[in-house]
Amino acid sequence: MSYTIETFENDKLKMQYIRFGTGEKTLVIIPGISLGGVISFAAAIEKQYEIFSKDFTVYLFERRENMPEGYTVYDMAEDTATVIKSLGLKNICLFGVSQGGMISMLIAARCGGLVSKLVLGSTAYKVYGKGSEVIDEWVSLFEQNKLKEFCLCFGEKVYSKEVFEKNKSAFRVVAKMFSENDFKRTLILAKGTLGFNAENELKNIQCPVFVIGDTEDKVFGKDSSYELYEKLKKDNQNASLFMYEGYGHAVYDTAPDYTEKLYEFFIG
Repeated sequence: MSYTIETFENDKLKMQYIRFGTGEKTLVIIPGISLGGVISFAAAIEKQYEIFSKDFTVYLFERRENMPEGYTVYDMAEDTATVIKSLGLKNICLFGVSQGGMISMLIAARCGGLVSKLVLGSTAYKVYGKGSEVIDEWVSLFEQNKLKEFCLCFGEKVYSKEVFEKNKSAFRVVAKMFSENDFKRTLILAKGTLGFNAENELKNIQCPVFVIGDTEDKVFGKDSSYELYEKLKKDNQNASLFMYEGYGHAVYDTAPDYTEKLYEFFIG
């Protein structure tokens, strides 16, 4: 296996992405908010999704470079869709997690036949209640320059208690490694989630869609996946749901059979 890190650039935006696999089908992955971005983890990502490499060509898109202040999830969706279309990708299988799930549902709702199948992991169709409280807390810690506290809070909310306690020291190290650009980027992404509401757009998602969540999601709350599924199935008979227990928000990274569930849905 081998991956490449490539860059799309036009006169309006610049965006990096990871590409691997040799299959005829196309899988696009849109990650959530991460500490410092995902490009540096390309080798680990390729290994995590190696089950797709034979049947799919996989693209994982980072957020655009030089994000302006006030950059929202809606802007992220528009920019990502622009890159997908500009690369000539069609009939894509689309997988988005957390904020990436929000971006993905907007792309599926607004871009007609571009998406053939959709998986929404650990996400919500609107940010309110517990989800808003958590993101508000992240923004507040960042604005107070409490970077160690932010990284620990991020880890505690995103991962299960067991995983967080095992890796707590690593989150302290990450805080020391953050650059000024990393700080600004993460703050813009967090702020861009506040106020998100795609309730009126979900009816436009008519492709098969699979919602995956965890009952111990501490970012958006345990009910967010259920609520998203209930909204989707009102207008889409091809909506389905699976809930894990005990893995937390980052179930997409920690549940041992998560990628197999994705593969079975997308290949079927």
